[in-house]
Amino acid sequence: MSKRYFGTDGIRGQVGSWPITAEFMLKLGRAAGAVLRRSGDRPVVLIGKDTRISGYMFESALEAGLLAAGAEVRLLGPMPTPGVAYLTRSMRADAGIVISASHNPHQDNGIKFFSAIGEKLDDDVEHAIEAELEAQFTTVGSQAIGKAMRIDDASARYLEFCKSTVSRAFNLHGMHLVLDCAHGATYQIAPKMFSELGARVTAIGNRPDGLNINRDCGSTHPQHLSRTVLESGADLGIAFDGDGDRLQMVDASGRLVDGDELLYLLAMDWHAQGRLRGPLVGTLMSNFGLERAMRELDVPFLRTKVGDRYVMQALREHEGVLGGETSGHILCLDRVSTGDAIVSALQVLEALARSGASLADSVSGMQKVPQTTVNIRAEGGVGLIADAEVQGVLAAVEAELAGHGRVVLRPSGTEPLVRVTVEHNDADVVARLVEQLAAAVRAAQARVS
Repeated sequence: MSKRYFGTDGIRGQVGSWPITAEFMLKLGRAAGAVLRRSGDRPVVLIGKDTRISGYMFESALEAGLLAAGAEVRLLGPMPTPGVAYLTRSMRADAGIVISASHNPHQDNGIKFFSAIGEKLDDDVEHAIEAELEAQFTTVGSQAIGKAMRIDDASARYLEFCKSTVSRAFNLHGMHLVLDCAHGATYQIAPKMFSELGARVTAIGNRPDGLNINRDCGSTHPQHLSRTVLESGADLGIAFDGDGDRLQMVDASGRLVDGDELLYLLAMDWHAQGRLRGPLVGTLMSNFGLERAMRELDVPFLRTKVGDRYVMQALREHEGVLGGETSGHILCLDRVSTGDAIVSALQVLEALARSGASLADSVSGMQKVPQTTVNIRAEGGVGLIADAEVQGVLAAVEAELAGHGRVVLRPSGTEPLVRVTVEHNDADVVARLVEQLAAAVRAAQARVS
C-alpha cells in the first residue's frame, strides 16, 4: 500500500505548502502520539531540529500535538539527525523526531522519525500514523495530557558518544582541519569535538541565522571548503550537510573526496583490521570504480535503490556493517544505528592515523569511472520516465552502453527532480548520452505542461 505523506526520507516539502504547515504538524504530532500510546504506556518522544527558521514553528506544533495525545516530550534543540537517533536509544525514549530537510535550502523543511532503537520507522508504523491522521483531532482528558521539558545537556551527551566510537588512544594532535558545518545542526558540536581531540580547527559555515543553512556551503557546495583548505594550508577539510548525516571531504590539494572514495578508504582499512563483515553496500549511483576495487579485494559489493534506508535494509539482511551513498551518507553499523557524518569522519581519520598516509594517497587506489548526473526539475517524475519516447531513448542509450557502462534514470525521493546519470570509461560518450536522455525527459515534460 502506497503512502500519502511519507517518502524515502520522512516527510519533506516547501514550508507553507501542505503538508509542511503548522496545522499539519499539529495533527502529525497527535497522530504519532496516538499510535505510540497503543502500547499502553505513556510514550516519551524526543524532538530535535536543525537551524532553519521554520523549525521553531514546527517544533511548537509537534509538541502541542504530542501532548494532546498524552505523550511526554523532550526538547533537544539544534541537534544533528544522528544525534537524535542516538539519544532516542540512550534515553530509552519511545521515538525521536527530527525537524529538518537535510541538504535542502531553508525554504524547505521536513520530519524524520526514529524508533526506540534509533532506526527509521518500519513501513507498518508509518502506515498507522497516516491512517491516524485521517481521524478527528481529539485531546486526551486533562489528567492524561503530557508534559514537555528541555534537555539542557543533549549536545554534551552526543559529543561524548561520538568520541567513544574511536579508540581512547586516538587523537588529532598536530592536525589542522577545516570544518564546514553548512550553517546547520553541527555548527557547535563538530568544532568543539574535533578541538577536544587535539586538532587545530578552522570552522566555516558555523554562523546560522535561520536562512543560510546549506547556502553555498556544506557537503553539497564544497567549493568554499576547498579554497579555505588551500589558503590555510590545512591537512584536510570536512564538510557536513545541514542536519549532519552527510559527509564529504577535501584533501590537502583542495580536491573533493566523495562518499564512494570514503567508503573505499574505510573498506580497505576495515578489511585489513578484520572488522569488515558481510558485503560493502552501495546504491545504483555508486561509481563503478568502487565496485571494481571491491572485486579486486575479494569483498562482495551490493547495490540498492538510492536512499540510505535501502542501504540499511541490505546491510541488515546480509549482516554487513559498512555501506553508503556517493552523496556521503555512510553507515558504520558496528558503531551507530544510522548515517552519522561526525562518526564517519572520525572513522576515516582513525584509518588515516593507522596507515600514516594522507587522504589523497589513501584513496588513490580507487580509479573512478567518468560519471555525470543531470537534474531536471519536474513534477510527476515517474510519469515522465514512463513516457514512451523517453523509454525509447533510454533503450537506445542502454544498447550503446551494454557491457561498457551504466545508465540510471530515476525520480528523486526528496525533491521534484528527475535524475539522469550515465557512466562510461569515455567522458565524451558520457557527456553525449546524458544530454541525449535529458533532452528526451525535457521534451516529455513540455508535452504534458
